[in-house]
Amino acid sequence: QVQLVESGGRLVQAGGSLRLSCAASERTFRSYHIGWFRQAPGKEREFVTAISWSGGMTTYADSVKGRFTISRDNAKNTVYLQMNILKSADTAVYYCAASGTYSSEIRQYDYWGQGTQVTVSS
Repeated sequence: QVQLVESGGRLVQAGGSLRLSCAASERTFRSYHIGWFRQAPGKEREFVTAISWSGGMTTYADSVKGRFTISRDNAKNTVYLQMNILKSADTAVYYCAASGTYSSEIRQYDYWGQGTQVTVSS
C-alpha cells in the first residue's frame, strides 16, 4: 500500500505559478506510475497529467498542456506538478494518485492522497 500526501496548494493570482508536491514514505512508490487529478466544485474529478515510474513518459490533458509540467524524484519519493500561467479555471482540489498501470483513467488508480486546494483569483 502507498500513502500519498499532497502539499503546496494555496491562493494565487491569475497568471501566477505554483508547484505542488506529492510525497510518499514507501520506497515502493518509485515502482508506481503517478497521476494528478483535480476536482472543481460541482464538477467531476478529471485527469490533469501522469508520469511513468521512471519518468520517461508523461501525458497531459489538453487544458494544461504547455502550462503544467510533471516530474518526479524517486530518490525523494516525490512527484511534482509545476503549474504556470494559472487561470481561474484551474481552481480545484488537486489529488495525486498511484497506479500500476500507466493511464489517464481514474479507475486505474488504486491509491489516492487527500488533496490540496488551489485557488486562482482573477
